[in-house]
Amino acid sequence: MDDNSTASNVARAIVAALDWRSSPDARNAAVSYLESIKSGDIGVLANTSFLLVRRDWSSEIRLHAFKMLQHLVRLRWEELSSAERRNFANVAVGLISEIANPCEVWALKSQTAALVAEIVRREGLSLWQELLPSLVSLSSNGPIQAELVSMMLRWLPEDITVHNEDLEGERRRVLLRGLTQSLPEILPLLYTLLERHFGAVLSEVGNQHLDIAKQHAATVTATLNAINAYAEWVPVHDLAKYGLIHGCGCLLSSPDFRLHACEFFKLVSPRKRPIDDTGSEFDSAMNNIFQILMNVSQDFLFRSTSSNGGVDESEFEFAEYICESMVSLGSSNLQCIVGDSTILPLYLHQMLGYFQHCKLALHFQSLLFWLALMRDLLTKPKFAVQSTGEISAANNPGPGSLHVDKEKKGILVFTNDDICGVILDVSFQRMLKKEKVSSGTTLSLGALELWNDEFDSKGDFSQYRSKLLELIRFVASYKPLIAAARVSERIDTIIKGLLHASTPAKDLAVMESMQLALEASASAIFDGSTEFGSGSSEIQLSLCRIFEGLLQQLLSLKWTEPAHVVVLGHYLHSLGPFLKYFPDAVGGVINKLFELLTSLPSALKDPSTNGARHARLQICSSFIRIAKAADKALLPHMKGIADTMAYLQRDGRLLRGEHNLLGEAFLVMASAAGIQQQQDVLAWLLEPLSKQWTPIEWQNTYLSEPMGLVRLCSETSVMWSIFHTVTFFEKALKRSGARKSILNSQGGSVVSSASQHPIASHLSWMLPPLLRLLRVIHSLWSPPVSQALPGELKAAMSMSDVERASFVGEGNLKSSKSASIFKDGSQVDVNKDGYAETNENDIRNWLKGIRDSGYNVLGLSATIGDSFFKSMESHSVALSLMENIQSMEFRHMRQLIHSVLIPLVKFCPSDLWEEWLEKLLHPLFLHCQQALSFSWSCLLHEGSAKVPDNHGILAGSDLKVEVMEEKLLRDLTREICHLLSVFALPSLNIGLPSLEQVGHISRVEGSSLKDLDVFASKSLVGFILKHKGPFLPALQICIEAFRWTDGEAVTKVSSFCGAVILLAVSTNNVELQEFVAKDLFCAIIQGLALESNAIISADLVGHCREIFVYLSDRDPTPRQVLLSLPCASQDLLAFEEALTKTSSPKEQKLHMKSLLLLATGNKLKALVAAQKSTNAITNVSTRTRGSVAGPEVSTEEDDVVGLAAIT
Repeated sequence: MDDNSTASNVARAIVAALDWRSSPDARNAAVSYLESIKSGDIGVLANTSFLLVRRDWSSEIRLHAFKMLQHLVRLRWEELSSAERRNFANVAVGLISEIANPCEVWALKSQTAALVAEIVRREGLSLWQELLPSLVSLSSNGPIQAELVSMMLRWLPEDITVHNEDLEGERRRVLLRGLTQSLPEILPLLYTLLERHFGAVLSEVGNQHLDIAKQHAATVTATLNAINAYAEWVPVHDLAKYGLIHGCGCLLSSPDFRLHACEFFKLVSPRKRPIDDTGSEFDSAMNNIFQILMNVSQDFLFRSTSSNGGVDESEFEFAEYICESMVSLGSSNLQCIVGDSTILPLYLHQMLGYFQHCKLALHFQSLLFWLALMRDLLTKPKFAVQSTGEISAANNPGPGSLHVDKEKKGILVFTNDDICGVILDVSFQRMLKKEKVSSGTTLSLGALELWNDEFDSKGDFSQYRSKLLELIRFVASYKPLIAAARVSERIDTIIKGLLHASTPAKDLAVMESMQLALEASASAIFDGSTEFGSGSSEIQLSLCRIFEGLLQQLLSLKWTEPAHVVVLGHYLHSLGPFLKYFPDAVGGVINKLFELLTSLPSALKDPSTNGARHARLQICSSFIRIAKAADKALLPHMKGIADTMAYLQRDGRLLRGEHNLLGEAFLVMASAAGIQQQQDVLAWLLEPLSKQWTPIEWQNTYLSEPMGLVRLCSETSVMWSIFHTVTFFEKALKRSGARKSILNSQGGSVVSSASQHPIASHLSWMLPPLLRLLRVIHSLWSPPVSQALPGELKAAMSMSDVERASFVGEGNLKSSKSASIFKDGSQVDVNKDGYAETNENDIRNWLKGIRDSGYNVLGLSATIGDSFFKSMESHSVALSLMENIQSMEFRHMRQLIHSVLIPLVKFCPSDLWEEWLEKLLHPLFLHCQQALSFSWSCLLHEGSAKVPDNHGILAGSDLKVEVMEEKLLRDLTREICHLLSVFALPSLNIGLPSLEQVGHISRVEGSSLKDLDVFASKSLVGFILKHKGPFLPALQICIEAFRWTDGEAVTKVSSFCGAVILLAVSTNNVELQEFVAKDLFCAIIQGLALESNAIISADLVGHCREIFVYLSDRDPTPRQVLLSLPCASQDLLAFEEALTKTSSPKEQKLHMKSLLLLATGNKLKALVAAQKSTNAITNVSTRTRGSVAGPEVSTEEDDVVGLAAIT
C-alpha cells in the first residue's frame, strides 16, 4: 500500500473517531486503526503524518496528524537513525514557512511551533545552534513568520518550567545550559519583536489597515507568551539588561496587551534574590519593577477614588492583576526598597489603598500582603509595651524579646498609627457577610462590596474571616492602644445604633460580626506575651480604662430577647483575657451572666421557646469560655457560682443540660488550681450522679434486654437523665486530664495512677452501667431484635436527613430543631401529643448521642492507662462492644474503631495485650474482613457497594444510594487500615532495630536472626504476628487493601506492611518470611497496577525493594514473583547486576521502579500516574473526570501483570 493510500485511510479513521455521529463500533475500530499506525512502522507513521498536515486536508485531520508527529518525537525518536532524525527535523522546520499564511488557524500554527520545539528538545544543543540563525532571519519576513518563531521560542523551555519526572535530569540540564548560552540572542530577539510589532500595530491602526494590524497584534501576543515562558527562570538582571522589563512595563498602558504584560510581572515578582554577586543587579531590577507597578497603581487608585468615577468596570480585572503582582512583589522582595524612604511609604500607602478599596477582589489581594507582612514583622516570642502604647521594635536578640533586624525596623517605622487604624477599621467593616446584612445597613455601607457566596474563587467566608481576624490580632499586638480604642469606638457606635433602631433585631448582624473582632483584639493584647509589668503603667491604665468602660457599657445593657442575650453573652466571654489581668471585674461579669440566664424562661414545653432554650445554653457555655480565658481569676468566685447553681436548681430554674455545662466550667476552673482542687470538684459534681447511676434496679429494668430499651424510650425523663449523665461523664473526662493533645499524639502507653489522674477512682462505678447500656443499644440492630421493634424505634435507627446529606455531599443541610438542640446538650422535651416524626427524631438523637458520648467515654478512659485496664474486666468490655459486631452498620463500626478501639490499642500496657487485644480485635477483624471483601467485590464488579447501613432512602434514588454506600465503605476501610497503622506506631514497637541494620546482619550472618517470640513482648506487630491465628483476618485485610481502589487506605496500611517486612527480615520465622516474600510482595505489585495508589507508589516501591534486597538471599520466592511478570527475564538480570553496584536505598528504589515498569510493560498505573505525562503541549487536552470517583476497571481486566502463576 502506497503512502497516499495509507494517508487516505488514516484520514477516514480520524474523521470517524472524531465524529459523534459514528457508531460505537465504528469509532472503536477507527481508534484501534490509528493506534496501530502509531505503534507500527515508524517510516509509515512519519510519511503519513507529514502528508496529512498539508493544506489539502481539513483542520481536524491536520491537527490530529500533528499530534501523531509529536507522539513519534516524544516516544519513538530513538528508533530513527541520525540521518533520518536530521531529515525529519528539516521537514518539520520547513512547515513553519508553509504554515505562515493569514488563513491558517491559530491551533495549527501553535502545533507546528510545538513540534519544532519538541524536536529541538529531543535532538539537543547542536540542532538548536544550527536553527537559531535561520529563526532570527525568518522572524524578519513578516508578522506571521515572527508569530511562529515566538510560538516556537515559547514552547522550547517547556521542560524547564514544567517539572516532569519522565525527563531525565541530564537532558534537562543540557537543555537549560543550551538555552542559557543562547539568552544573549533569544532575549534581544524577543524585545525586538515586541517593539517592532507593537509599533506596527499602532501604525497600521492609524492607517486603518485593521487586518494587517491584527496580524501584528497576534505577534505581540505570541511574543509576550514567549517572554513569560522565560520569566520564571531567566536571571532577573538579564530580563532587565535586554529590556524585557521595560518593554512589558510599557505595554501595561495598552488595553489590548496589558493582561499578558501583567502575567510577566506576576511571574517575575516572587523571584528570590540570588546569593551570588548579581544580588545588587537583582535589587536594581526589582526596584524598577516596584516603580513600574506603583505608577500604574497610583493612576488607578486616584481615578477609582475620585468623585468623577473615572474607572470603567472593565478596568477592575486589570487592577486585580496589578494588585496581585504588587502583593507578590512586596511579600517576596520588599527588602529591595526598604532603604528608600520615598518608595517604601508610597508602596505601603498604595497597598493600604487596595486594602480599603470598595471592590472585594482588590481588598482580598491586599489582605494577603498585609497578613504576610505583619506575620513576618511580628513573629513574637515576647513583647514589651513602651510608653507610646506600641510593642517595642528594639533589636534585642536576648531570650524573650522580639528580634527585629534592620530591614524590619525600617518597615515598622512606616507602619504607623494611621495605617494600623485604617487596617482595623476596614477589617471591622468587612467582618460582615452580605447575605446577613439588612437593607438599611447596606445603604449605610455605601459602595462597599461585602463578601458574598458568589466569590467561589476566594474560598469560603469562614476562611476569609479567619484571615481578617489574624490580621486584627497582629495589629492589636503591635499597637494595643490603637486597637483597644478603635474596637471600643466601633462597638459603642453599634450599640447606640441598636438602641435607637426601630427594628434592632434586623441590625443585630453588625453587632454579631464585631464580637469576633473584640475577641481577637483582647486575646492579642492580653495573651501573656505582652509583659505589662515591664511596660509603662500609663499604658496599663489606659488599656484598663478602655476595656473597663466597654465592659460597663455591656453590663448596663438590659437585653432580654434571646438573640440579643446570645450576642451579649458572647461579648462578655470575649473579654475573658482582659479578666485574667483585671480580676476585679470578674464578679460583675458572673452576676450579669446569671442575670441573663434567669431572664429567659426555663419552662420549655412550648416549641416557640426554642430560641430561649438555645440562648440559655449559650450563656452557660460562656461560663466555660471565660473559665478557660481568665484562668485563676475565677477561683475566688467558685463558691458563689456553686451556691447560685444550687439555688437555681432547687427552684427548678436550672435544667440538666445547663447544669452539665456549668459543671464543665467548674472543671475548667479547677484545672487552674491543681490536682487536689480537680478531685474535690469532681467529687462534688459526680457524687449526685453516682447515686442515680449505680443502682441496679434501673439497669435491670431498662438494660437487661432489648425490650427494656423500648420501655426506656417511652420514659422521657429517665431517658434524657441517662443521656445527660453520659454526656457529663464525657465532659468530665475531657476536662480532667485526658487532653486532646494526648489523643492526637503518636500513641504510647500512658500509665497513670489514681493519685495522678483525678477521675481514675470514679471509673469503677461509671463504666459498668455504660457498658450495659451500649450492649443493649448494639443489640437493637441484630435481626431477631430489630424485627420485633416498634415502628417508631425502628425508624429512629435509620440515618437522619443531615447524615444522609453529608454522605451524599448535598451541602450544608441544616439539622432539625430537635437535632440541633440535642447537639448542644439541652433538655429535649418530648411532646407526648406531638407527631410521631418528632418523637422519632428525638429517639434517633438520643441513640446517636449515647453512642457518641459513650464511645468517647470509653476511649478517654483508656487514655488513663493502668487505672482503666486493671480496674475493668476485659471480658465485659468485649461483650458489650463485640457481641453484636456482625449486625453493626458500617458508620457505627467506623465510629467504634475510631473512638474506642484505637485509644484502647494505643494505651493498653504491653503486659495486658494478651488479655485485652485478642478478645476485642479478633471478632472485629474477622467480621470486617468478610464484610469489606463482600462490599468491595460488589463495588468493583457491580458498581454498588451494598453496605448494611439503614440509610432510609426510598427506591428511585439509586445514584444517591450508590454514592452514600461507597462513602460508607471507604470510610470504614480507611478506619480499619488506620487501626493497622496504629499497630505499627514506633511507641508500640520499642526495641525494633532499623531495617538497614537488620538487613545487613541477616544477609551476612543468618545465625544472628532472632525468634519472633523475642519481639512479641515489646512490639505490638510482633505480638500480632506471633498470635497469627486470631489476627489472620487482619493480615488478610492488609493484603486485600492493595486490590481495593482506595489510595488513602493503602497509605494508612503501608506503615503496618513496613513493620511486618522488618520483622520478617529480623526473625527466623519461616512462615512469616513466606507470607512477606510471596503474599505481601504479590499484593504490593498488584496494588501498583491501580492508579488510585499513585499517591503512595514511592513507599510501595520501597517495600518491594526491601523484600527483594533482604529476603531474596534466604528465599527464592521474591525472584520467582518478579520472573512471573510478563517481560521480566532479561530486565531482572540487569536489575540484579545494578543492585550489586550500589548500596544506596534511593538508587535501589529507582532500579526497582524501572524494573517493575519494564517487566509489566508500563501497566503499573500507579507508577505511570505518579509521573507527569510528557505532553508536548501542556494545554492540549485533559481527561475528564466524573464528579464522583467511581471504581476503576475490574480487577480481571487489570490483573495482567503476570502474578497469576505465583499466586
